[in-house]
Amino acid sequence: MPFWDSFRHAAGWLAALVLTFAAMAPAAATTLDEAAALAESQGAIGRELGDHGFVDSQGKPVRLRDFRGRPVVVNLIYTACGDSCPLVIERLAQAVEVADKAFGEGRFVVITAGFDARIDTPRQLRAYASTHGIDRGDWAFLSAPAATIDRIAAETGFSFIARAGGFDHVTQISLLDQEGRVYRQIYGTDFPPQALVEPLKQLLFGQRVDGGFTGLLNRVRLLCTIYDPTAGRYRFSYAIFIEIVIGALSLGAVALFVTRLWLQTRRARLQESRR
Repeated sequence: MPFWDSFRHAAGWLAALVLTFAAMAPAAATTLDEAAALAESQGAIGRELGDHGFVDSQGKPVRLRDFRGRPVVVNLIYTACGDSCPLVIERLAQAVEVADKAFGEGRFVVITAGFDARIDTPRQLRAYASTHGIDRGDWAFLSAPAATIDRIAAETGFSFIARAGGFDHVTQISLLDQEGRVYRQIYGTDFPPQALVEPLKQLLFGQRVDGGFTGLLNRVRLLCTIYDPTAGRYRFSYAIFIEIVIGALSLGAVALFVTRLWLQTRRARLQESRR
């Protein structure tokens, strides 16, 4: 057999062998397993995040410990996303506005971190914030190396995977408590504001309430603020005070009845004793 014929024969055999093994190899995953992603997300609740380092949209270094002492809302996005990320950020902005009106500004922090480390630079994140009209003092847009992003994604239970044209990822917002532990996960692109505001209210007023008059006021705010969907905001409800007044009047009526009955019985016994 001529040399070139032998070479072509061997090359064809090798190519067929490579194709055979390629067909036998498992295909790389291009979509997320929804059940596994949800389990990973829920499994992160109660987990404390490490003290990771970032760079903010102005190019200044920041660390997660800088935000301790207040609840922190963590939102992971990639700026090139044209699907769910813009919807989530805009919905989050609406919920944050409702929360600021309910609790007052400065009570909690929002962090939006870009998880596409190649593209989500400080400059890109600054432009992203501007595009979506976000100009809140306690809303930080942060970038970090891929290794840091992988760690914070694992700690918050945020799953993402590269695919053609971008990433497949969960639509998740994580709420951290004042000590940096995952307290609640919020899902979807169209969540109602109270999905964020209610757990925030629990963290701000329901778990660590100071004693004295300030503590009493905080408990009143916790119990008496309700969401009004027609107005798109939280308002104070006097229902609990009405219930207290009704209850007090009812107890007073019972007490009066018992007292009158006791007095009548006592007078009757006195009259019998005098006979």
